[in-house]
Amino acid sequence: MDVERPKLEGTVAVGEGRRLGFAEFGSAQGRTVFWLHGTPGARRQVPIEARAFAERNHIRLIGVDRPGIGSSTPHIYENVLAFSDDLRIVADTLGVDRMAIVGLSGGGPYTLAAAYALRERVVAAAVLGGVAPVVGPEAIDSNLMKLGAFVAPALQTAGVPIGVAMSAAIRVVRPFASPIIDLYGRLSPEADRRLLARPEFKAMFLDDLLNGSRRQISAPFSDIVVFTRDWGFRVSDVKVPVRWWHGDTDHIIPIEHGLHMVDLLPDARFHHLPGESHLGGLGASEEILTTVLELWDQE
Repeated sequence: MDVERPKLEGTVAVGEGRRLGFAEFGSAQGRTVFWLHGTPGARRQVPIEARAFAERNHIRLIGVDRPGIGSSTPHIYENVLAFSDDLRIVADTLGVDRMAIVGLSGGGPYTLAAAYALRERVVAAAVLGGVAPVVGPEAIDSNLMKLGAFVAPALQTAGVPIGVAMSAAIRVVRPFASPIIDLYGRLSPEADRRLLARPEFKAMFLDDLLNGSRRQISAPFSDIVVFTRDWGFRVSDVKVPVRWWHGDTDHIIPIEHGLHMVDLLPDARFHHLPGESHLGGLGASEEILTTVLELWDQE
C-alpha cells in the first residue's frame, strides 16, 4: 500500500546549530494539532486514519522529529521539559498560536512537558500509552526503565555512533523491511499483531521507519537517557486538560502506569482500551482527535 507524502516537510532552526524536522498533514489553514511520535519513531508516525480525519475536518496535523531522527540534529535534552522550548520555536516559525498536542508512548512525557510550559497556548493534550516518571516524588516502578537507567550512562556518549550504525544497517536490510515488520507483529501481543496486519498501519510504519532512519536513528537512545532523569516539572502541575488512552494488555508500558498518571493530573480522564496493547491508541486516532477538538470548543 502506497502512503501519500506529507503536504509539507522541512526543518526549523531551534538554536545552537540545531534543527528539528516536521511533516504537515491535513489543512494548512485549520486548527493545529502537534502529533509527537513514539520511541522509536519519526515525524511520519501519524496514522493514515488521522491524516484523513484531519483533511476532512480542517485540522493542521503536524508531526515533529525529536533530536537524532529524520531531519533533526542529534541532541540530548537536559530534561524532558527542555523539549518545550524547541516546540515553542517550531510553533512560532510555522505561525502556530493555539494548539493541541497528541503524544504516543515516548512522546507522552514531551506532550505533558509542553502542556505545562506552554499552558497559555496548549488547549488540550492526549497521551496514548505514555511513559511515566521513574525518578522523583511522582515516580512509579518500571522494569523497562530500570534497564534504561542501567544503560543510560553508556548511551550518553555512544548513542549517536550506535544510531549511525543502525541507520546503515537499516539501509542494508531495506529490501526486507516489510518481512521484518511482519516478524515483529508475530512476536507482539495479539492486539498489536492485528493492528500491524492492517495494510494502512503497516505502510505507515514502514514509511516512517525508512524515511526517519535514512540519516540517523539516535533519538530512541536520547529518549532513554532523558526519561531516566527528573523531568524538570511535576505532572501534578499540568493544568491543561489531558485525556489518556491505554490498552489493558500493554506489554511495554503497563496500564497501571497510565492510571498512576491520570491520578496525578488535575484535569484528566482515562480511556480504557479493552484487549488492546501498546499500539492500541493509534487505532483510536479519530476518537482522539475528536476529543481534543471538543475540548478546544469548550475552552
